[in-house]
Amino acid sequence: MWWNTGRILMTLVVALVLSIAMTSFGIAYAGGIRGAGLLGVTLFVTLGIMVVLDLVIPLGIWLSSFITTGLFSHR
Repeated sequence: MWWNTGRILMTLVVALVLSIAMTSFGIAYAGGIRGAGLLGVTLFVTLGIMVVLDLVIPLGIWLSSFITTGLFSHR
């Protein structure tokens, strides 16, 4: 086939990181930050959002499975 899962996943990851970076860049620029500080704020906010997503997504999966097990533990 012309596609594989790794290539699609990598494209989606790059698109997510770029969209977060451009959004944080726009917010920082609109807030009046210019020059080298703009790059620093953009990297700080982008990496912060990525870390939060890295923590929240597995927690959500764990919490939903915990609640499901607690409510529907019929075997």
